[in-house]
Amino acid sequence: MRRTLLSHPWFLFCALLLLPTFVPAPALAAAPPRLYSVTWVYDGDTIEVTGLGKVRLIGIDVPEETASARDDYFARQGIPDKVLRRTAKQALAYTIGRVKGNSVRLKFDSERRDRHGRILAYVYLLDGRFLNRLLLDEGLAVVYRRFDFRLKKEFLAAEAAAREGRKGMWVY
Repeated sequence: MRRTLLSHPWFLFCALLLLPTFVPAPALAAAPPRLYSVTWVYDGDTIEVTGLGKVRLIGIDVPEETASARDDYFARQGIPDKVLRRTAKQALAYTIGRVKGNSVRLKFDSERRDRHGRILAYVYLLDGRFLNRLLLDEGLAVVYRRFDFRLKKEFLAAEAAAREGRKGMWVY
């Protein structure tokens, strides 16, 4: 009797080894998002995450603690330098208070890294609140307009609402 490839014992063995790698799509979607531990907060929009390194919050920009070339955008909006420095400190304290030493969930957009090698992410607190958006809502950040990202339209609306509500840096 002649054996076929399908009846060969090695074929069966190899097929069984490969079987667990084929997971149906619904099973992948049902997996809970991974939690990441935040070990450090550099500033209002950059954190350190265990196992990943520096993570930059996608779509927002927080003023720097010291004057920089990035202040030009804020100056064109009429925001005084002293308000920028105060906002930088407030954004840092806000971010530290919500994530330092805590776990977060990260979601990614089409761009995974910025030009400095930092991971780009949307950061979610364990209670489901969205840190990137919270900073905009509080007037502690502006939308980073230079690049496109999935939630840009939503972020622009949040920034406009904070400006109209005279929150954070928009109180000047």
